[in-house]
Amino acid sequence: MKEQRVQILDRVMDIIELLSTSTQGMGVTEIGSRLNLHKSTVHRLINSLAGRGYIEKDTKTGLYKIGLKFIEISSLHLHQLELKTEAIPFMRRLSESTGQVSHLAILDGTDVVYIEKFDLVPSLRLYSQIGKRVPVYCTALGKTLLSSISCELKNQILDSIELKPFTKNTIIDRKALELELEKTKEKGWAVDNEEHETGVCCIAAPVLDFTGKVIAAISISGDKSSINYGQNNCFIKLVIDAAKDISKRMGYIKQT
Repeated sequence: MKEQRVQILDRVMDIIELLSTSTQGMGVTEIGSRLNLHKSTVHRLINSLAGRGYIEKDTKTGLYKIGLKFIEISSLHLHQLELKTEAIPFMRRLSESTGQVSHLAILDGTDVVYIEKFDLVPSLRLYSQIGKRVPVYCTALGKTLLSSISCELKNQILDSIELKPFTKNTIIDRKALELELEKTKEKGWAVDNEEHETGVCCIAAPVLDFTGKVIAAISISGDKSSINYGQNNCFIKLVIDAAKDISKRMGYIKQT
């Protein structure tokens, strides 16, 4: 069964790679002939790929070619690579200025995913890694990203997750969380006051692209003793400035 699945996957990849070399597209018969596959097999696999947007059929010629889904995926990947490249110098400066760990993250479904981090002195207590997922509702990064999306999408996300407590400070009341998100949107930054991990606080701000859309968030994280209320105003400004600098590098120009 496993070998059969691998064989199907190999055939799918063969079709995709073949179509990627054709500018005009190919028909089912030609694809089958080139790959030594039965016409019915090609037709079945193509229908599955077309249904998910990975290939598309030209209504005039009846030929198949690479679909828009590949362009979308490639664009997202390249966009992340560009974002990380532009962000690293400012993350380094932010960590050097504050002495804290800086993170760059994006929203993925109901989670926040770290796509880059910078840490002057790796901490055993504050453990994080690129690719790690954290809750969207009880982190500064998550609240920043959640407050930037449409009300419809925000409600869909909140409806699909359980607001469970990680610490005594975790906001688990829906109305209280929505009020917190409104404040976050108004202020332009968010705080995690030991809401995800006891003793750890975070400050985050949004990163925008050239259209003004929030595409990521940057934060600093550290022990409560190092990110205390006496330092907050200074740290908040540094995080916001870093977010603005990255946004500029991504093409964002504030309208006056």
